[in-house]
Amino acid sequence: MYRDKRQAVELMRLVVDFAAFFLLMTGGVPYLLAQALSYMIGIVNSYVLNRKWTFRVTRKANPLEAAKFIIVNGLSLLISTGLLFILYDAVHITLWLAKLVVMGCGAIVNFIGSYLWVFTEKQKIRSEVF
Repeated sequence: MYRDKRQAVELMRLVVDFAAFFLLMTGGVPYLLAQALSYMIGIVNSYVLNRKWTFRVTRKANPLEAAKFIIVNGLSLLISTGLLFILYDAVHITLWLAKLVVMGCGAIVNFIGSYLWVFTEKQKIRSEVF
C-alpha cells in the first residue's frame, strides 16, 4: 500500500518537474536555472503528498522537519543539477535525455533521505515500504 502511494507521489513529482522544465526551457530560461526552478516546483507538491498521504505523518510540521527536508532536497538538487551539467555539457547527451536521467537520480536521493531522516514516523511502515 505505502509502496504504491510512494510511487504515485514520486511519479507526480517527476511529471510536474519535467513539465515545468519543458515550459521554462521553451520560455527561454537557461537550462540550469530551469532545472533548479522545476525541481523546486515538483518538490513542494511531493512534500505535501508524502507527508500527509504516503508517510501519514500526523503531527504538525516543525522547523526541524522543514530544515531536514530542505537539506535532503538541497542535496538532491545539487546532485541532479551537477549531473545535468556533466551529462549535457561534458558528455553531450541530449538535454531531454539528460534531464530524464537526473530526475531518476534525484528521486532516489530524495526518497532515501525523506524515508530515513525527514519523516521520522517511518518505524510503523518500514516493512511495507521496502
